[in-house]
Amino acid sequence: MSRKSHNHCCEHHSQDQAKESLVEVNYTLTEPHWDSLLIKDMDCPTEERLIRDKFQALSTIEQLEFNLIKRVLRVRHSYSNIEPIVQLIAELGMEAILYDNTNLVLEKVSKNSIVMLIIAGIMAFIAETLHYLAMPSWLVAIISLTTIAMVGIHVYYKGFIALKNKTLNINALMSIAVTGAVLIGQWPEAAMVIVLFTLAEYIETLSLQKARNAIGDLLQLTPSLAEVEQTDGSWQEIAADLVPLNSIVRVKPGQRIALDGEVVAGQTTIDQSAITGESMPIEKDIGDTVFAGTVNGSHAFSFKVTRIANDTTLARIIHRVEEAQGSKAPTQRFIDQFSKFYTPVVVVIALFIAAITLPVWLNSGEFTTVWIYKALVLLVIACPCALVISTPVSIVSGLARAAKLGILIKGGSYLEQGNKLQWLAIDKTGTLTEGKPVQTDYQALIPDIDLQQLAGSLAYHSDHPVSIAIAQATKTPFLAIEQFEALLGRGTKGIINNTQYYMGNLRLIKELGLSSDLLVDNLQRLEQQGKTITLLATTDAVLAIFAVADKLKETSKEAIDQLHQLNIKVLMLTGDNQYTAAAIGNQVGVDEIRASLLPEDKLLIINQKIQQGLQVGMVGDGINDTPALARADIGFAMGAAGTDSAIETADVALMDDDLRKLPIFIRLSKKTRSILLQNISFAIGIKLLFLVITLIGFGTLWMAVFADIGVSLLVVFNGLRLLMFK
Repeated sequence: MSRKSHNHCCEHHSQDQAKESLVEVNYTLTEPHWDSLLIKDMDCPTEERLIRDKFQALSTIEQLEFNLIKRVLRVRHSYSNIEPIVQLIAELGMEAILYDNTNLVLEKVSKNSIVMLIIAGIMAFIAETLHYLAMPSWLVAIISLTTIAMVGIHVYYKGFIALKNKTLNINALMSIAVTGAVLIGQWPEAAMVIVLFTLAEYIETLSLQKARNAIGDLLQLTPSLAEVEQTDGSWQEIAADLVPLNSIVRVKPGQRIALDGEVVAGQTTIDQSAITGESMPIEKDIGDTVFAGTVNGSHAFSFKVTRIANDTTLARIIHRVEEAQGSKAPTQRFIDQFSKFYTPVVVVIALFIAAITLPVWLNSGEFTTVWIYKALVLLVIACPCALVISTPVSIVSGLARAAKLGILIKGGSYLEQGNKLQWLAIDKTGTLTEGKPVQTDYQALIPDIDLQQLAGSLAYHSDHPVSIAIAQATKTPFLAIEQFEALLGRGTKGIINNTQYYMGNLRLIKELGLSSDLLVDNLQRLEQQGKTITLLATTDAVLAIFAVADKLKETSKEAIDQLHQLNIKVLMLTGDNQYTAAAIGNQVGVDEIRASLLPEDKLLIINQKIQQGLQVGMVGDGINDTPALARADIGFAMGAAGTDSAIETADVALMDDDLRKLPIFIRLSKKTRSILLQNISFAIGIKLLFLVITLIGFGTLWMAVFADIGVSLLVVFNGLRLLMFK
């Protein structure tokens, strides 16, 4: 039979088996859709492989996505309900329930299990003592076997399921090892090993819970109830997920905000650290945006709901981070591939070592258990769980910590890749600067007249950004204007108190015949500082000079300095002229400046850097930055809080406008990479060390348990350190 025909037959056989297992379940088919299942016993790639093998031949199952840290399986299927899937998983010895993001509760080890483990531990110690004192072997055997039965049944059950499905997991390997130890007369050691294994599993369960609950902590930020205004003007507390759009919600001092909205009454300060990572409270007034999960300050206020509960900014952050947890980082993909070969190789070595006993027995006539014992030790350390779990725990901890710092990372690959960045291209307007021009200079050329009031009155009637800045700088009431007119490309004019006034650029002044060399030199000095110039004049003379510039953010210089300390060079990209670009770039100390750029020019520059073999990130806040953000190795979106497009499209979303989040991300990436390498080196190193120790005759089953479960605990605790990253 050809290989293709053989595979085809196997597929039909597998499909027939799967169908037979569903005979007792009545189900109908529907359009393909996603469901998520919580599987408490799924925490290792061997369980993932079991499920994949079970489902692979079913045409009703389209796609599987595994999150081993959260023990959640997403299934795209055509069943009308999840019962057929639950039954298939039950046949693998695992229990599955529908996961809805609220039932990932803290796992607890039952009191009965703890009591049973303590008694079993005492009995294992007694068995060891009796064996040491050379007491009757039948007594040692009975106590040891009783101990194994007390705490080892679940291990044997899971091991049987794995072997039945032609898979080797830690339970199968441990079952074989303990059984082998019993058969060769090592009863007390078999008992103590199963006790130590069970104890380590309990500790691992509780420690992994911290990683599983890292995002669950964010869920707890949103209150379940909101105080909503009724049609009769009264207030009533109702479930937050039932509050409709445009409802008016009241928030008292110190309370958490339940939904996203817009302030309609009152003034307050709000702690937005849960969303943006900002350490200082933010002042809020009528018209300002508030976010679910943030904390109100000292004053009550009311807001109009703009997003329902499952669409709030916090909900979308949680959803994106959960998706990121499910994606595999490069290191994790490498480890998964490595683990596929590691276990079979070690098992083959163990079988080879056990087989050495046969010729020794045939030649000497005496049966020896030395090599069989070594083989059993190798079986215990053949499971790659410590190695496999080391990566996702670290990645999940890093993603969760970043979210709490106001940095939304869309996948583990970006968290890993961040430490490789060599250049960061940063847009100017709205990123390095505030994005809102302000008046910086006012120079009166004639005395005794409030020229700011005259200029502001003219500017008030224009919607040009420069005019708006001048109007906002005017502290006195605006004057009445007659015959106001906008002069395209030059400025404005109007009559105030029977006098004709003009306000505009140098071109307008030249048309009026009022330009001079002294005036031009004065204007060039200001323009070289990156400022935009506007002049106020009558038909007879220039009265005043006003300069407007986009204000630099207070944090930009500090952020660039920190990036330089991390050996990352900064390239500023802007559509502004060279003078303006140079003025801002020199203030913050960027390494390279590119000005007068169109969106396609920014893309071209990013592409050139990447083609030079450089790792390049792009930071921007506008639609015009989208092509460059997409082309960069990592795209960073600024001020993403409440912005759908930024959260959806960016690789990394900085939830506020603080550029200092960039060096924080880089440091977190470097720390994550360091811990990943530590965990991988430690896991592989310990395994290889015990492999050598066993082969030279010093390895014991106790050591093997440490080599497996002990190392798992150590790499988990090491990965969890990222949750405390500062």
